[in-house]
Amino acid sequence: MSVAPDHPCARSLQAVLFDLDGTLLDTAADISVALNRALAEQRLTSLPAAEVRVLIGRGVPTLIERAVARLGAAGQSSDAALLLQRFHFHYERIHELGEMQTRVYPGVTAGLTGLHALGLRLAVVTNKPKKAAIGLLTRLGLSQWIDVVVGGDTGMHRKPHPQPLLSACEELEVRPAQALMVGDSLTDVLAARAAGLAVVCVPYGYNEGADPRALPCDAFVESVDGLPALLTDRLRPSQRRNLTA
Repeated sequence: MSVAPDHPCARSLQAVLFDLDGTLLDTAADISVALNRALAEQRLTSLPAAEVRVLIGRGVPTLIERAVARLGAAGQSSDAALLLQRFHFHYERIHELGEMQTRVYPGVTAGLTGLHALGLRLAVVTNKPKKAAIGLLTRLGLSQWIDVVVGGDTGMHRKPHPQPLLSACEELEVRPAQALMVGDSLTDVLAARAAGLAVVCVPYGYNEGADPRALPCDAFVESVDGLPALLTDRLRPSQRRNLTA
């Protein structure tokens, strides 16, 4: 399978949709700091960064719900609505003050460059608010490859509901069968299946504390820079049909 203009990838697969946190960016450190600063304001116990990583997934409201549940199990009561508000405040302040620890995962820049060279349109579909997602992509130099960003506040639903993925496909002007989802969690897999997209996973990221390698996806890549090869030279015929149908 070559990368000529008439190769099967160019004819059928037209777009790749990416999750953000845990797939393109390692954001856990900043999320942990923002959460613990919000908790400290209510004189609540801080959560270790490793524990916060397990709580990440399905958006910030779910993160706060899970943190409140953990604290409640330890006998500590908290104001969830205020925690949510103050989390967003501290998360934005981390970036404004230049304290950001978020990093691009190895291989992401090369992978996006390679996919763009194949003529594929790229989108980010995240449960993070759209403004925050665009800000991170811009600061970290990834926005030049991203055509569309769909955030958790863009529509009525967040992943694992299919709506965010379908909205991205609509903006990209491709059919779901012409798009591929790339993520690191069961949330991404469920959203892709519900929307009718093939799905590839990376074995790192968060996945709410579960082993990403157990995800029921169509294929794995060790890093995003493996995607161009997966979509061209390395697929067995059965995989190729699945990922480019």
